[in-house]
Amino acid sequence: MTKRRNLKKTINNVCGDLFAECIASSLYNGKPDNEHVNIILASIISIHNDYVRRISHPEPGMTAKCYYNHLRRDFDKSVDEVIDSICNIG
Repeated sequence: MTKRRNLKKTINNVCGDLFAECIASSLYNGKPDNEHVNIILASIISIHNDYVRRISHPEPGMTAKCYYNHLRRDFDKSVDEVIDSICNIG
C-alpha cells in the first residue's frame, strides 16, 4: 500500500492537470460556454477536496487495503467523467 502522502500528491497533481487542461481547452476552443466551463472547474475542486478528506479519514470497519483500493477506483471514475466533460467543451 502506498503512503497517504503519496496518494495526496497524486490527487493534487491529477486535479491540477485537469484544471489546467480545462482552462486551456476553453481558451483554444473558440467560444465555449463559460457556465459549462465554470461547472467543470467547480467539480474538479470538489473532487480534490472530497478525496483528500477521504484519505485523511478512512472508514472504520474496513481494512486499509480494501478502503484505499475502493477510494482509488472511485477517484479514477470521477476523473474519467471530468475528462469526458472537458472533451465536450465547445
